[in-house]
Amino acid sequence: MKRSDINHLIRSAEKCFLSHGWTLPPNPRWDVTDFGLGMHLRYGLVLINLAEESEYCEKLMYALRNMTTPAHTHRKKKEDIICRWGQLDVVLWKDTSLAKNEILSLKINGRHKEVRSGHPIHLQAGERVTLVPGIYHEFFPASDECIIGEVSTANDDLHDNFFINPDIGRFPGVDEDEAPLLKLVSDPV
Repeated sequence: MKRSDINHLIRSAEKCFLSHGWTLPPNPRWDVTDFGLGMHLRYGLVLINLAEESEYCEKLMYALRNMTTPAHTHRKKKEDIICRWGQLDVVLWKDTSLAKNEILSLKINGRHKEVRSGHPIHLQAGERVTLVPGIYHEFFPASDECIIGEVSTANDDLHDNFFINPDIGRFPGVDEDEAPLLKLVSDPV
């Protein structure tokens, strides 16, 4: 991924956060990924780690329309994915077959619901879905931009992300075509 594209996404995220009243804490840890696929406007996400503790994690994320976080699961992490601003679609599956129309039971906005796999759950600003380990999920904005929240048990991006697509890498290589705006989680020390 080109550093210029990373910088552009950071500027876009900062502008969106500012215009919608989201103030970041001092020294947040930024991450921008194209999931190693080289198509950041199709498969991409901006993430900001707000809290990283041994018991829990909080992230704020940003994506443009058509930027998908590809289908994956976690073996340990339980998380709430929250639409903080804009509209967000979340698609769920029971397993790697990505079969449609299987019944899944989970919490949406704190209430138990049954949903069908392979069909988007449409979240408006403030709404959330609770994902337990083993549920495959992908998400993408249904609006031009979206601010997404995550509150979860402890986060381990290196060892607890299991993507359907074996070509996906959580942290992209970076083509340093311009100076970085800030240090990313994946940048060398």
